[in-house]
Amino acid sequence: MSGFEPGLCTVTFRNIVADRIVVLAKEAGLAAVEWAGDAHVPPGDTSLARTVADLCEGAGLATSYGSYVAPPTDDLSAFRRALETTIALGASNIRIWPGTRGRDSADYAADERRAVADMIRAMGDEAARHGVTVSLEYHPQSLTDDTLSARRLIDAIAHPDVYLYWQPRPGLPLAEALAEIAEIGEHVSHLHVFAWDNARNRFPLASAADYWRQVLDALPATRWTGRRFALIEFVANDDPSAFREDAATLRQILEG
Repeated sequence: MSGFEPGLCTVTFRNIVADRIVVLAKEAGLAAVEWAGDAHVPPGDTSLARTVADLCEGAGLATSYGSYVAPPTDDLSAFRRALETTIALGASNIRIWPGTRGRDSADYAADERRAVADMIRAMGDEAARHGVTVSLEYHPQSLTDDTLSARRLIDAIAHPDVYLYWQPRPGLPLAEALAEIAEIGEHVSHLHVFAWDNARNRFPLASAADYWRQVLDALPATRWTGRRFALIEFVANDDPSAFREDAATLRQILEG
């Protein structure tokens, strides 16, 4: 067993309503859903978040909140709105973006990096007061777009309740993936799982099953202590049938 439970990022299905997504996730045997803040559960809409929380509770699904708060573009007040939504959703984890979206880490001066780290640390403090952890998206054109930058950032934040996600850049060779997780794996909370090539073409997860097995086997011990989720993010042709196949593959991978 990998220690990870299977889940779904709802950004995978932007055009499918929340109650249908809950049905899809439950039917696929998943354990959790990460709700997209730019699609299904907008920040500040706590009434909708509570409705979605009830749907998930009825289906036996844990929740996470996939916000698009991106410090320094978004400040602490924007984070508080997203945090209120996280709490209403019944989620104990909120994902944020480190740095301005669409900006390469190499473009940041040292003082800019310090300012981002300071702001994320303050967000971690705010979240911790409510029993919520903060996890940073691991993504191209962010301050986690390469391993060195991600490590420097998480070390500068130095907050016990701030973690990293991990996902491979599209087409990332296995050897490089293993080197990345060896470097930052101790800080990883959850994974985003998909099968893409470097041109961002999507393939059945079964085609990358061995890749993900080796990644999971190689992940080092983490300081994260809660439930861990491997979250499907995007499927071929945005097709629910492809999702069902990928969910079955993911369960097999995680069950070892």
